[in-house]
Parts: sequence; structure tokens; C-alpha cells
Amino acid sequence: MHRTDYPATGAWSAALPAGRRQFLSLGERAIALDVGATLRDVVVAYETWGTLNDDASNAILICHAWTGDSHVAGSAGEGHPTPGWWEGLVGPGLAIDTNEWFVVCSNVLGGCQGTTGPASTNPATGRPYGSAFPVITVRDMVRAQLRLADSLGVRRWHSVIGGSMGGMQALEWAITYPDRVGSLVAIGTCVQSTAQQIAWGAIGRRAIRLDPKWRGGDYYDAVVGDGPWQGLAIARMVAQVTFRSDNVFTDRFGRDLADLDAENNGIGLWDKFEVERYLDHHGDRLIRRFDANSYLLIGKAMDLHDVARGRGGLARAMSRITAPTLALGISSDILYPTYQQ
Repeated sequence: MHRTDYPATGAWSAALPAGRRQFLSLGERAIALDVGATLRDVVVAYETWGTLNDDASNAILICHAWTGDSHVAGSAGEGHPTPGWWEGLVGPGLAIDTNEWFVVCSNVLGGCQGTTGPASTNPATGRPYGSAFPVITVRDMVRAQLRLADSLGVRRWHSVIGGSMGGMQALEWAITYPDRVGSLVAIGTCVQSTAQQIAWGAIGRRAIRLDPKWRGGDYYDAVVGDGPWQGLAIARMVAQVTFRSDNVFTDRFGRDLADLDAENNGIGLWDKFEVERYLDHHGDRLIRRFDANSYLLIGKAMDLHDVARGRGGLARAMSRITAPTLALGISSDILYPTYQQ
């Protein structure tokens, strides 16, 4: 990737179309974070589908993964550069039928698609938080979602559903607020991040930190092409490898060359295989819709994820789950293998 038109951040801002987003402003109702800090004037961006019934018993919360957002379903358009990430599952007559269920998804705390995060304006300075944004945890994300549930009048979710980091949030909901979760669906996730998962995350964070254009996290005034896009792209490329097994990569790409007309039969140092072009593509896409600081913070929250922390051990923590639970693994996922489900 040698482009120079990458934005300093792919974060959504109020200067852009809101699309289907709705916003909850917490104002002075601060969120106390696990790190010991508090956040005031938090805004939660969310989307809804379907209609909440009279007794608020048909509400389903869907929690997004690392680089996801609130746009679970719906077409691409103003405010949403891509279609909903579960477009084929959520909607009228689909598996999660919005003719029957009131579906909610919010952008997580620390994110960059409308909910308060490092690209948001710090009310104390009038400038983006940048490096001043505190470390967050998955439990902190759920605390923000709890405020949203209260504002919507949802006392108990019929179900909380999530995959990957979304599954971490779903687990924390069921453990922290068991009386507010009717059922739990956790897909391709874990109860505690392992050493290998943390190691993958560390490589991605190092790529961003070593990008000189990251500027310690304060890069939001950079001109187009002068933000930390190289570090973010490499971090995404690393992560993308962990989402698929060797068999999946082999079946899809094999040893095919990206440029069949390359000189010397593709033996040149910078001649690419198809799998390299695939990684470049995903790095390019993320740069345009995500923020490097959010990537760092959310990735760290995943590494910090441990439902046993402060709860007297794993067995004790899991015993707090009272909701019927469906845990699903994905056989081709090497980051969260099936044995962890």
C-alpha cells in the first residue's frame, strides 16, 4: 500500500451523516471505569430494528466484535459505508426476525463509530481525547450498554448475543447482571484471554506504536495521508491471519501469484502472492473506517478480558450465569478455537 489519501482517522464524526444511528447522551451521569477513572459526557451511538412491545419483553441485544459497529443490518449508504455485518441474519423474516423482536446494537465504549472514544472531543479541552483516553475493559463497555438498556426501558433482555469480542460482552452481561439476561448466545469467544491471544494482540499494538505518525496517540490534526495508517494496516493484517485456519487460506489462495504477468515468474522480492493482496485489501478497508487509538484500546480490552477477575475464580464467576446458554465455536477460527467454547 503506497496510497497518500488515507485519512488520519476513519472515525465517524458529527460532521458526517448519522445514517441509522441514534444517540444517548449521559451528561453528568459518569461511568466509573475499572482502571479507576471516570468518564463524563459519554455519548452512546446505537441502532434499533423492530418495535419494543408494551411490556418490553421482546428486546434482543447484539454485541459487536473488535472492529464492528452498531450497523448490524441495513444497506450501505449515507453514514454507513458498508452493509450491516449480520445483514443476512437480522431483519424481517430472518433468523432474528425484526417483525417479532426489538433488536438493539450499540457501538462500544472506546469505539470510533459514534460512541465516546479517543477520537471524540474531550469536554475538558475541546480537543480529541487522543492519548488522554483511559484504558477500558469489556466490563466498562457493558456498563455503558446498561445505561442504554435503562434509557430504552428494557429491564431484561430476551437474549444477549455476540461473537468474538461481542461474545465477551454477552458473557459479562450474563455474569454481572444475571437478572437482566433471559438467554445468552456466545459465538467464537472465550471466558479468559490466553497467552497466545494476548501475544497476537501485542504484535498489532506494537505495529501501531512504532508508526512515527501515531505521535503517541495525538494525531487527529494530521493532514490526509499523514496519520498512522501504516501501523493500523499492519495490525489488521496480523489479526486477519488469526481469523482463518491454514486450510481456509490454502483452499482460497493456495500459492497463486497476484500478478500473473510478473517478470521472472514472480520471483522478485516484492512480487506478491494472492494471500498478500488479500491482507492488503483488509488493511486498506480498515484504515478508511476505523481509528488507530480505538484499535489499540479495544484490543487491549480483549486481552484484559477475564470473567474470573475479582470474582473468586472461574468456576465461581461462571456459576453466576442463570440464563439458558448457547455456546458456538467456529472450526476455522484459530484465535478463539472451538475448545474454548
